[in-house]
Parts: sequence; C-alpha cells; structure tokens
Amino acid sequence: MFSECETIIWEAIAAQHTVGGSQGWDESADFKSWASAQKFKVGDQLVFKYTPGLHSVVELASETAYKNCDLGSALDSTNAGNDVVKLNKPGTRYFACGTLGHCDQGMKVKITTVSGTAPSTPASSSTTASSSSGTSLKISAFATFVLLIAKSLIHAL
Repeated sequence: MFSECETIIWEAIAAQHTVGGSQGWDESADFKSWASAQKFKVGDQLVFKYTPGLHSVVELASETAYKNCDLGSALDSTNAGNDVVKLNKPGTRYFACGTLGHCDQGMKVKITTVSGTAPSTPASSSTTASSSSGTSLKISAFATFVLLIAKSLIHAL
C-alpha cells in the first residue's frame, strides 16, 4: 500500500501520452502504429489534443463496439480539445472520434494498460528501442531511489 507521499511522487512521474504523437487526435495519424510504440502503465495519462468542434473523444464499451465503430455503446464522451484520461487500472480500453464517419476512417485507438509502479516513458518517433529502454530503466532506478528516501524521511518523523 502506498503512503500519500509515495502516491504523489508516482503521479508526478507518470507518463503523459499525447494520442497520435505530434499529429494529435486527427484523421491523418496512424493510431495503431502509434499505440504499438507505447507502453502504457497504470497511473499514466492519455492526452487527446484536437480542434474542438471538429473532433471528440468517445470511450467505447467493448472490442466489438471498437471494431464496428458502434458509438452507441459509449462509456464516456469529451469534446474540449485537450482531454486527459487517466489509466487507473490494467486492461484494454477503446477510444474513437465521435464525429460522423471519422471512426470508420480509422480515427480510433485501442490502449492496453499493464500493471506496474515503474514510470513509463512515451516513445517518440525519433526514439530507438534501445534508448527508450535505457531511459525507462534510468527513470525507474531514480524513482525507486526517491521513494526509498521519502519512506526514510516519513519513518524518521
């Protein structure tokens, strides 16, 4: 069980993944390739950046709804243009654009979140697998160190 201090530290180092990378939440993005290059962990956040009125974000209830672009099974819907979704548990979640025809044109993404307390690092188009892995390990080691120091300070009080 995390103490309040540990929770604050982990939230501060959780990764924010801008859906679609530099293209954002737009029909021109290749969401399948983008998602496969990411590692999503519990505590991370998805950020959907788009022009309000042109797009929206709809969370779908199932893989079937995702495959069929069945927007009628929506669990949630946002349309602010800079929407943040916290990945608060392991599992798969499905998102699509709610604008008519956009989902059918491929504007949808499947996100699989894994357990783990180590922070993730969003991949970028210029990041190689080896440097991404090394960065994650360095961040993990640093985060563990910070948590150990925080625990020591809490117990000393």
